Amino acid sequence: MCKMDKFLYHRKLWEMNVKLLGESKVEKLKNSFVSRPRMSLWMIRAVTVLLLWSCFVHLMALGEMWGPRLFKGWPSCFNHHELSTAAEMTSLPTKIVLPPKRVYVNNGYLMVSCNGGLNQMRAAICDMVTVARYMNVTLIVPELDKTSFWNDPSEFKDIFDVDHFISSLRDEVRILKELPPRLKKRVELGMYHEMPPVSWSNMSYYQNQILPLVKKHKVLHLNKTDTRLANNELPVEVQKLRCRVNFNGLKFTPQIEELGRRVVKILREKGPFLVLHLRYEMDMLAFSGCSHGCNPEEEEELTRMRYAYPWWKEKVINSELKRKDGLCPLTPEETALTLTALGIDRNVQIYIAAGEIYGGQRRMKALTDAFPNVVRKETLLESSDLDFCRNHSSQMAALDYLVALESDIFVPTNDGNMARVVEGHRRFLGFKKTIQLNRKFLVKLIDEYTEGLLSWDVFSSTVKAFHSTRMGSPKRRLVIPNRPKEEDYFYANPQECLQLLDEPLRVI
Repeated sequence: MCKMDKFLYHRKLWEMNVKLLGESKVEKLKNSFVSRPRMSLWMIRAVTVLLLWSCFVHLMALGEMWGPRLFKGWPSCFNHHELSTAAEMTSLPTKIVLPPKRVYVNNGYLMVSCNGGLNQMRAAICDMVTVARYMNVTLIVPELDKTSFWNDPSEFKDIFDVDHFISSLRDEVRILKELPPRLKKRVELGMYHEMPPVSWSNMSYYQNQILPLVKKHKVLHLNKTDTRLANNELPVEVQKLRCRVNFNGLKFTPQIEELGRRVVKILREKGPFLVLHLRYEMDMLAFSGCSHGCNPEEEEELTRMRYAYPWWKEKVINSELKRKDGLCPLTPEETALTLTALGIDRNVQIYIAAGEIYGGQRRMKALTDAFPNVVRKETLLESSDLDFCRNHSSQMAALDYLVALESDIFVPTNDGNMARVVEGHRRFLGFKKTIQLNRKFLVKLIDEYTEGLLSWDVFSSTVKAFHSTRMGSPKRRLVIPNRPKEEDYFYANPQECLQLLDEPLRVI
């Protein structure tokens, strides 16, 4: 009704204007004795006023129809309820303010091929963005590993939000989805340089040895990128950029993030939950040569698999010796004893962040008997929910990563890349509890308990006391000069980027 009234009002007004203009012509004939110049001036003024008034009225109408912001404070037919409802129904995305582009002289183009699993590649991407920024080169969106054990065909855009990756970091480095056509042709013709960079290098290595190669060849392809930047002795701004890429630049795709939110919601509705990264999977056992608790047929199967992959260099492995040195993932049985000894509530939900457990339900029985509320993404979701990421191990790992970040407690049973990267991310989120199990200590204690050399009370109290300082609280990263592999991993404890609350750093 309001719009129709306004329409009739404007139409009547317009007819009056036309009528007035017509009457002015009649009046002109009646008053022909008035001088022409004076009458012309009066006519110009009258027409101008009428036209201006007509325009103003129409603008007011448009203002009411297309949004009250045009004339704030003026009366409107829309009430506040209608306006808020209209705003809620809009499908337009909120405009994101992007950082200004960094302007610099481009020294060339850097292509990188990441190797390993999701979190190994994640850390490598952070390193390569940082390297590209400090060499003043353009980075091409990294290529992910498709030839590893998992044979995952996922591209960068299938796991990470590629547009966010490019735009959120544009004030630091220029990132392109692909090479410009002219340079792409050069690469197709083999006119570029390819090499693996030296592991655990500092920025001077990239400035003095890698940058000249970029300038010479215009396009450089680094074909292995894991652990290519040092843990320590790097400028603070370098370390902070690595964190910015990791914690802000790398977002999973909206589809993966939405599924992660659903899983967390389902878990939260039933109370607190613990994420257990139970790395007791066939590939890990075959690679590490750990077969404790396996039957002879399983041991033989794991050995065959180890020999089937030529890039797994270690072939003859003493499983028990490795276990005693703390180099094997805890078995499900060992994990059940450890969690019970730590005082984890029997009824807590335990989300298994892992692939298929080797030995299946037979090996999981000890854990499920001790903790009956063991769940997986496959048991919480409909089968169709996982269709888009089925047979894509990195996308499945991304889902587990999101759930692990949100858990009340995170417990990894092996010191792998996911364990370390999630630990560092949870530190960044406010030092959320992450129990860092000492496997060498635990297997010795577990053997003594199972052999009857320790009572349960002594076993449990010893496990608790030893791990009381291994809960993800603030501490300094361990530095061992000239032995970078034995240092604390940067991504497990990015101390330069952490708000340390009021707790002092400790050295452990």
